[in-house]
Amino acid sequence: MVLIKSVKGIKPKIGKNCFLADNATITGDVVLGDDCSVWFNAVVRGDVHQIRIGNNVNIQDGVIIHCTYQKAPVSIGNNVSIAHSAIVHGCTIHDNVLVGMGAILMDGVVVESNSVIAAGAVVSKNTIIKSGSVYAGVPAKKIKEMDQSLLEGEVHRISNNYNMYASWYDD
Repeated sequence: MVLIKSVKGIKPKIGKNCFLADNATITGDVVLGDDCSVWFNAVVRGDVHQIRIGNNVNIQDGVIIHCTYQKAPVSIGNNVSIAHSAIVHGCTIHDNVLVGMGAILMDGVVVESNSVIAAGAVVSKNTIIKSGSVYAGVPAKKIKEMDQSLLEGEVHRISNNYNMYASWYDD
């Protein structure tokens, strides 16, 4: 059963129609929107600061979402996919974003809407990813502009498919 724990009397708030995998962990000051999924071994840890997550967000297997005490909360918009084993720490992600497998986003990062962070990218502290950008590498740098086929074929397709995948699981 999913582990949902209060921290200092603050219990996570989970929206409607969310899939929470049996061994996912959600703690503290977390607000999860509607139609979200938190997959196996994912950790959303709102113990040292707040985490706000919009609607239709999928937090895939092994993802870690955490903050920096009294300095850097996490804010995630709508229609966001955070792929397997990514680390999202003390940053802001706007709408329609794909964070690739194993990517790391550090404190103060802002990822504007309609963007992609490639698999394995390390986005350094306080980096601003402008809307419509694709970033890759270590440290992450802009490699191209987002085009409509990437937005529809990857960003929207993945965020929509994860609701379908969640529906396949029996209670």
